Amino acid sequence: MNTSGATLDPDVPKKKLTKESFRQGLRIFRYVLPYRAKFIVGMVLLALSSATVMAFPWIIGKLTDAANGKPFVLPNGIPFTINQIALSLVVVILFQGLFSFGRIWFFTQVSEFTVRDIRQALYAKFVSLPIPYFEKNRVGAITSRITSDVGMIQDSFSLTLAEVFRQVVTLVVGIVFIMMVSVKLSLFMLLTFPPIVVLALVFGRKIRVLAKATQDELAKTNVIVEETLQGIHTVKAFTNELFETRRYTASLTKTVQAALRSNLYRGGFVSFVIIGLFGGIILVLWRAATLVSAGQMTIGDLTSFALYTIFIGASVGGLGELYGRVQSTLGASERILEILDEPSEPTHQPRLAGLAPLTVRGDIDYRHVAFSYPTRPDLPVLQDISFDIQAGEKIALVGPSGAGKSTIVQLLMQFYELTSGKILIDGRDVQQFDLTELRSHIGIVPQETLLFGGSIRENIAYGKTDATDEEIITAARKANAWQFISTFPEGLDTLVGERGIKLSGGQRQRVAIARAILKNPAILILDEATSALDSESEKLVQGAMDELMQNRTSIIIAHRLSTIRKVDKILVIDGGRIVEQGTHDELSNSENGIYAKLLKLQFELS
Repeated sequence: MNTSGATLDPDVPKKKLTKESFRQGLRIFRYVLPYRAKFIVGMVLLALSSATVMAFPWIIGKLTDAANGKPFVLPNGIPFTINQIALSLVVVILFQGLFSFGRIWFFTQVSEFTVRDIRQALYAKFVSLPIPYFEKNRVGAITSRITSDVGMIQDSFSLTLAEVFRQVVTLVVGIVFIMMVSVKLSLFMLLTFPPIVVLALVFGRKIRVLAKATQDELAKTNVIVEETLQGIHTVKAFTNELFETRRYTASLTKTVQAALRSNLYRGGFVSFVIIGLFGGIILVLWRAATLVSAGQMTIGDLTSFALYTIFIGASVGGLGELYGRVQSTLGASERILEILDEPSEPTHQPRLAGLAPLTVRGDIDYRHVAFSYPTRPDLPVLQDISFDIQAGEKIALVGPSGAGKSTIVQLLMQFYELTSGKILIDGRDVQQFDLTELRSHIGIVPQETLLFGGSIRENIAYGKTDATDEEIITAARKANAWQFISTFPEGLDTLVGERGIKLSGGQRQRVAIARAILKNPAILILDEATSALDSESEKLVQGAMDELMQNRTSIIIAHRLSTIRKVDKILVIDGGRIVEQGTHDELSNSENGIYAKLLKLQFELS
């Protein structure tokens, strides 16, 4: 299992538009291939739509000439009247409307279906990535890939692509048309654009930097809101409502200041565009007017030339913004592809024909296991751990916090790769198992139970998604959960709220135990679920756990030592090593032992 994942940064800057970044970014277009027919139709309609737009100034010019007594004459010598030219203008507008509707309809379909497939692929990749990946990357950075980055790709398919194509066509066709009208005037106009474009790019870069700073400050204010609302009980308990309000206000003030700086440049940029771009157009029109007065141009040609000049100016101004959008899209697509290229865990491997489903007895053997987390390779967590468990035995792992108890069971489930040593199940190295089959035979009840925000039925059935109501109720009864579930008006359909917030701690634990009972695993891991419960809830949960552990290989991470008196063996972990092992009676009678000291300390505290 390869765990070397690139760390995500939600504030990655826009990618520079290089040949390599463009080639990498185009890889995202493989998701368009299933819808290429609709994409091609959309591109054809886009080309026709752009063509009808570019015909508009030419027809307006001919209409102006006709109004001045110079009708447009066809090659066969038949003149076009004002009414006929006006009618042709109406026809062009109608076709423009039809082509635009078709282009939007087909591109929208391509965009929606493509984005659906990208999100589906990303989600499937997220749930198949190894645990170390999520330790290296923040959840906010990961989820932004499937929200903002994919949203940027969606905009590019539905809007940016069409706009880039339209602006480039407008620029090229516009220049060709004005050259046909007057080469001298066209060259004069084109000389005014380069300095305007250069200054526009400089302004645009500065505005993007300031806009990013504004977004960063806004993100900080959102963090304050999220933290405050998540910890609202603490805020009120310490009467810090005014402190949090002042903290939020100070952060908002910084956001406003950053936004004002950004908009100062934005306002200057707009003024520059108005003065520079339209000032250049005025110069060109002045030059055109002198040519008309000298009889070298018709008024109709001047009108067409003026309209094409405005179109060209608008496309040049728009291309600067579109360039920024293309950079953002390439950056977003590259970050998405980075995740899609990450190596997944080897889960859901196809079973060879004729091979029977995996059966597990529950014999476990740790042989000289050593481990360091990939994020801290220089800090050993476990060192030379060796022990064995016979099928059906119950063992407990005890020791101070940070000793490595949870890591031992996480390695059994193959959440991480061993640094050295072996773990065997039924005499077979765990690395030889398909992870899906291996984990399907291991059940876990964590100390902090996470319930999903659906119904109690859905949460219990998470242990066996195709379970019947009868199976779910039987599991709930064995877990001592049915007695409280049956008191709810909605019964199994009762919604538990986000993370199970509508249920008490004891109720959540019993739902988790029912889920494990329904899964019916050969190996059971209990991160002792009673340490934070009151006496009544503890008694009910402990009874449910006793039911769950029957005839299963059980590993208990013990926090409350009074609950593990009857286990077959206790392993005392300290500093990543097994320092003591034996039964409760053997270890409690060792006066200088760690277990005896922990037992004495808990007895004194209770």
